[in-house]
Amino acid sequence: MLLAIAAVVVGVALLIWGADRFVDGASSVARNLRVPPMVIGLTIVSIGTSLPEMIVAAMAAIDGNRDLGIGNALGSNIANIGLVLGITALIVPLAVKSMTLRREMPVLFLVTVFAFMLMADGELSFNDGLALLGGLVLLLIWMTRLGLKDRHDPLVEGFSDSIPDDMAMGTSVRWFIIGLVVLMVSSRMVVWGAVEIAHYLGVSDLIIGLTIVAIGTSLPELVASVASALKNEAELAIGNVIGSNMFNLLAVLAMPALIHPGAFASEALIRDFPIMIGFTVALFLVSFGLHGGKVKRFEGGILAAAFGGYLYLLFLQA
Repeated sequence: MLLAIAAVVVGVALLIWGADRFVDGASSVARNLRVPPMVIGLTIVSIGTSLPEMIVAAMAAIDGNRDLGIGNALGSNIANIGLVLGITALIVPLAVKSMTLRREMPVLFLVTVFAFMLMADGELSFNDGLALLGGLVLLLIWMTRLGLKDRHDPLVEGFSDSIPDDMAMGTSVRWFIIGLVVLMVSSRMVVWGAVEIAHYLGVSDLIIGLTIVAIGTSLPELVASVASALKNEAELAIGNVIGSNMFNLLAVLAMPALIHPGAFASEALIRDFPIMIGFTVALFLVSFGLHGGKVKRFEGGILAAAFGGYLYLLFLQA
């Protein structure tokens, strides 16, 4: 048990470090190729924040634990809104002025409905995985066009500051490869440790995916969002959450569907997906509806408390 806990803790720490190195390397390669910062931020950076979930889900599916990957995807989306955005708003109230984020929010709803329709029959088939990958490709194309169009959006300055500007191409490629290798190794540690903990406690892989793994793999979003908010870059904080949630539903859910298709635990559809939808609606209300684009500490406290309530519900049912 202690070895399993250590594997999860060390694995998550390496996941965060590896994802950071991967994003820095990939972003710097793109900058050296003169890709606009807005495009880099909307695509590479957003994918990078979901890479830990994506690789953990893939490794879990390879081991036959599809529920762990599905729980990781849904749990990370709930954690991104309740834990990440909630804590960030408690530290620094957020003001949202970016039109890009206002365009992304309806797309997040569409992606959520699309994923629900594919999961509604109680299984994720190989064709469902292909459909999710197709949606991911369309999302990347749309985001690229959005990035090329909105070059004067408030997000541009934040993305420009987050991309290394003094890294040579060779160094960028080296960090890209190192980050990817560390992600692969650390994800194996996290999956092994999480499964061992689940067996020891007598709970399902889904519960472990929704809690320990989801919170662990959401830490990069928490760190990035708090850092952005402290720099008065609220758009980046909320953009991290919206972008990560879209990629979690498309890229992360595609992993178990493509690698280990089949039926999943019914609780994911009956309990967790509706709760995730509720948090997504709350994200829209607090970001764009209640105070005209301001997320205050009160709303942040409500989101964080709701996330705590969700964890308590899982504890009672487990």
